[in-house]
Amino acid sequence: MNDEYLWDRSGEADPEIQRLEIALAKFRYAGQTSEFPTLVVRPQQGFWQRTFPARRSLRLGLAAAAAILLFAIAASIPRWSKDPGTTTGPGWNVERIAGAPQVESSGLGRTANSGRLGIGETLVTDSDSQATVSVAEIGTINVEPNTHLRLVSGGKGRNQFSLERGTIHAFIWAAPGQFAVDTPSAIAVDLGCAYTLHVDASGAGLLRTTLGWVGFKLKGYEAFIPAGAVCETRPRVGPGTPYFEDSSASFQEALSRFDFVADTPQERSAELYKILAESRQRDALSLWHLLARVDDSNRDRVYNRLAALVPPPTGVTREGILHLDQKMLDQWWNQLGLGDVSLWRTWERSWSQDKT
Repeated sequence: MNDEYLWDRSGEADPEIQRLEIALAKFRYAGQTSEFPTLVVRPQQGFWQRTFPARRSLRLGLAAAAAILLFAIAASIPRWSKDPGTTTGPGWNVERIAGAPQVESSGLGRTANSGRLGIGETLVTDSDSQATVSVAEIGTINVEPNTHLRLVSGGKGRNQFSLERGTIHAFIWAAPGQFAVDTPSAIAVDLGCAYTLHVDASGAGLLRTTLGWVGFKLKGYEAFIPAGAVCETRPRVGPGTPYFEDSSASFQEALSRFDFVADTPQERSAELYKILAESRQRDALSLWHLLARVDDSNRDRVYNRLAALVPPPTGVTREGILHLDQKMLDQWWNQLGLGDVSLWRTWERSWSQDKT
């Protein structure tokens, strides 16, 4: 059947359609089409015009009075206080999920299901406790058992926690760079993401990103962890080399030994050989980080393998990379399709002041 038949009865008709037309013909409307009068749209007056039609000055006065009243109401709402000791100052809301989590200045876990975590205070969960920490315009942190989480600073544009030990799951929807978590071995700066961060009793940590990406930094070491990747960190060493979780077990083991175990140049070179041999195109994430972590004698090997997996963009030269030209390194990172590194450069200095 020609589809046009359904619109203007042109073309060949389908027999089934014709049978339906005959059967339904007796129900066809035979009257005249109704005629509707032309509608005249008149401008509607607003509330103030309807109520006070002749007194413009009075309307303006009432509007001004309403504005003053709204300002007074807004001013009465508790704002961020400069005094970290007050419970109405900067802080995050805490909600009990299980057990009896404890916050120093509130009865959370003892007499209430919710409380407030103020600056300088620590939320402590034991083996049976869980809690949620949140601020509506920033995000939510789920706190697992056996965790010590302290609020270091809070306020517009900057919120920082210290995870002394334990596990948290952070889901942050604030603008990038407004949220960070300090650990004994690195500081994690949120760039619009969701991630899990664990710190053990020794201070060693593991960060796993599930959405967006996170910047991890200590002194001269930095790591960018996109969704699907993890990064280990150690006290006095800082973040290791991030890797995707679907990389081979031998690749991950070699990376861990290269970062935290191998001491001599010979040992590191041997682990690097395994890393390069096991690397896939997706493992360009790890190789890019290794460019700044290997010694001069091995950097050329890393460059060759990375260039074979992801060719460097125009303007990025071998000589520039071997000399660790930051602009060229950043250009190559952007070629990996893992996010624009300029976002990290915008925030890393202010958040890493305490770890330089």
